[in-house]
Amino acid sequence: DSVYSYFVTDKVFGWFIALATIGIQVGILIFFMNSAEASLQNNSTAVQFTWLCPRDTDVCKDTSNLTDFGWICFSVLMFAKLGKDFISGSKLIYHSSKITHSFKSRIRY
Repeated sequence: DSVYSYFVTDKVFGWFIALATIGIQVGILIFFMNSAEASLQNNSTAVQFTWLCPRDTDVCKDTSNLTDFGWICFSVLMFAKLGKDFISGSKLIYHSSKITHSFKSRIRY
């Protein structure tokens, strides 16, 4: 089910899709690598620190802009991505723990 399986075909369009996927992934990698190179002395860095502690005061302030909507979106996306694995894992635990199921039924999942 991988897009990289298109490399073993004879079709040019399949090769194009696989190479385009690699290009997009390399572009995303370069974007994140450039963002990771932060100058901590510069406030214009792409890295955002949630606590700001000025040198001339003893009080630090939280500059995080995370909202409840952001956490809800994160939770929905994580559940959508991991939901299938969670359900399969639960079924695996259920079926493997019951001796009353047949051997074929226990190894099916």
